[in-house]
This record gives sequence, C-alpha cells and structure tokens, in this order.
Amino acid sequence: MSLWMILPVSLPVLTITGIWVVYAMALYNQHVCPVDNWLYNQSCEEELHLQTGPTLCCTLDNVPLISKCGTLPPESCFFSLICSTGSFMVMVIVLLRYAHVIEKHQNCVLNTASLSTGWICAAGLIMVGNFQVDNAKVLHYVGAGIAFPTSMLFVCLQSALTYRLAKTQGEYSVAHLRLCMTLLAFVTLVLSGVFFCQESFILQHASAIFEWVFCVIIMLFYGTFAFEFAGMSGDTMVVLARGGASGSAGREHKMDALGAHSQPHPHQTENMSIL
Repeated sequence: MSLWMILPVSLPVLTITGIWVVYAMALYNQHVCPVDNWLYNQSCEEELHLQTGPTLCCTLDNVPLISKCGTLPPESCFFSLICSTGSFMVMVIVLLRYAHVIEKHQNCVLNTASLSTGWICAAGLIMVGNFQVDNAKVLHYVGAGIAFPTSMLFVCLQSALTYRLAKTQGEYSVAHLRLCMTLLAFVTLVLSGVFFCQESFILQHASAIFEWVFCVIIMLFYGTFAFEFAGMSGDTMVVLARGGASGSAGREHKMDALGAHSQPHPHQTENMSIL
C-alpha cells in the first residue's frame, strides 16, 4: 500500500464536493433554478435573484448547467479555484500514470497519447474555470470544446491501455470497470451535447443533468487510478528524472552490463590457455 493512491482518490472528492458547493451557493443566491425544476418560461417579470416566494419563474438563462452555476460572484470565485486546482491535479495524475506504465511495463503509443490528451484536457479546464460563460463566452466555449472531447478521449485510451497491460484477474476487473464507465460517459456526453443544441426547455434541463453525470463519471474514472498508484514507489520519480526511459529496459541494460562485467576478458582466456 502506498500513499500515492491518496492523490487519485482526492481528485474526485475535491472536485465533486466543490462543484456541488458552487451549485448550492448559486441556488442560495437564486442565480440558477433547482435541478428538480422542470418548469420554464419564455420570460419573467423579474430576474430570478429578485423574486420571492416558493414558486420561481425561470428562463433558459437559469438552467443549472455547471458553467452557469459558476458564472456570477461569489460562486464564480470558488468555481475558478476548483477548476484550476483540479486541472493541476489532473496534470500530476496523468504524468504519474504515464511514468508508472513505463516503469512497470514499457512505453507505447497509447501511453504517450494518454499523456498528451490528459494535459490538453487540463488546459481546457483552466479556460472553462477562469473565463465565465456570461463574461467571455467565446473563450469559455473554446475551453469546453477542448476539455470535454479530450477527457472522453483520455478515458478511452486509458481503458484500452488497461486491457493491453492486464495480466491478472484483478487487473482485468479494473479494465472492465473502466470500460463500463467509458461507455456510460460517452452516452451522457452525446446526450448532453445533442440536448444542449435544442430550444426545448425540457431538453435543455436534461442536458444540464447529463452534463453533471458526465463530469462525475470522469472524476470517478480518475479515482480508479488508485489501484495502480497503490503499488507505486520512488522508482517512478526516477523514471521521470531519466526522461521517460523504460524501467524494464533499464533493468535489462543493468543486467547486461553486469553479465558483461562478469565474463572473462578474451586476453585473460588466451593467457590461461598458454599457461
């Protein structure tokens, strides 16, 4: 058991809890409508935060999308903080996973592609968190257009990589789990994108719900790296310091060097024959 496994576990705990806190703050300040609200209007006499009473008048501007929950202050400040912190943790986890695969197995195209897509996803997440949709819509949508597809591609690559490296029954069980999460994330992402483009109030609200489900699944997927990180040691840092040199290749090179050193020199063999 290693303390490294705390890192992938803490990412979903931090991000999911933080996003729900942002939603609770936005709901308390009446910046968005509740998730269980399915009644929307074309227009309202007053803005949502000026309304009182148990029944609120909501429009499409109040759909509880994750980005919409983090648009207005004070929740926008926490939203930016959570996205920035989460993106940094994603970069670290992806890098350690990359080095761990090299250490235990060898580098491959899937591993390198996973590293690239994971870091691109982190960059998109930073843009989403720091450019609110109401203040910088173009940059926000660019960040979302980067973060969502690359996060989906990352989990696909990692699922394939897990199957490729699996040798024990436990590793195959983790691969099956990741495959199920990948398929579920793909379905929710497609439905969220399709419904978001519709003008129907119900479909827009359903899009928000599927977006929440997709983000939760992706964060839980990162949490499954605790299985691999439990066996991680300081040798992983050595692999990173060597610039990604394969651990198995390094061990083979060391064994070859020892074997060559232990063999007698040709001149020594010839001298022994003369004697």
